[in-house]
Amino acid sequence: MKLVQHLLDSKSHGIISVAANASVFDAIKLMAERTIGSLLVMDGDKLLGIVTERDYARKVIIKGRSSESTQVSEIMTADVCTAIPQDTVNNCMTIMSERKIRHLPVVDDGTVIGMISIGDLVQAIITDQKEEIEHLEHYISGQ
Repeated sequence: MKLVQHLLDSKSHGIISVAANASVFDAIKLMAERTIGSLLVMDGDKLLGIVTERDYARKVIIKGRSSESTQVSEIMTADVCTAIPQDTVNNCMTIMSERKIRHLPVVDDGTVIGMISIGDLVQAIITDQKEEIEHLEHYISGQ
């Protein structure tokens, strides 16, 4: 089974983040530009939280708040669940399913080194299953 580190190795490097005092409008604009569904909220190297499209929909749009005047800190999730590079894909899938979340920041020795999504995990599981099927087909056919 693949580890989180394997997923990070295959992704582009770099942390996409926003400051806690940024406007929600700026955060949503950045998500749209990068075609991503969440941003880490950082103060330098310190992880403060995570803000997602879901946060925007539920805490800004539905409540009639202004994207331009609402700060990210007002809608972000501060109690962030994280993964470590040694976590397995299956473990992360379990965490995301139980907590009903779609993104996990990856932290190594207190430093954020990346982010994985539920899509990354699904793709890794599909790839592993395809490889297993090919292995079994070769075994059965004697190749």
